[in-house]
Order: sequence, then structure tokens, then C-alpha cells
Amino acid sequence: MCRSIRTLRPPTTPEVTDEDIRAAALQYVRKVSGFRAPAAHNREVFDQAVDAVAAATQDLLDGLQIRGSAARRPSHP
Repeated sequence: MCRSIRTLRPPTTPEVTDEDIRAAALQYVRKVSGFRAPAAHNREVFDQAVDAVAAATQDLLDGLQIRGSAARRPSHP
């Protein structure tokens, strides 16, 4: 669906920043909504969607267990 979203899970991407997660969430919401930049009357719901997708992405990455890895990634606050 979003070819510009890169894989964020280890070991493919060993260091994932909050900015990486936010960028992926933004790309996803842009694709699904069809808006690169929403109009002012859609800005709040657009930004809320980006926040929700970023949080879900962080939860997913924190919960994944990587085969052969004893340690899991630390959670972010």
C-alpha cells in the first residue's frame, strides 16, 4: 500500500527513532485519507489519526519478539 514506508522492526532497522515512527504514521494517514495536507477543517482529525497510528506502531514494535534475540526493545513512555 505505502511503498515509501520502510520496515521499522529489528534487525532490519536496528535503531528506530520516534521520528521514524511518526514519518511512517504520517505516510499511512496520507495514503488512507487521500490528503497530503488536509484542509483546516480536517487538520484536527488528521493529526489525531497520525498520533493514533504512531502509538499503535510503537506498541507493535515494543511487543514483537524477534527470533534469536533474548532481549526485547525497551518501551517508550
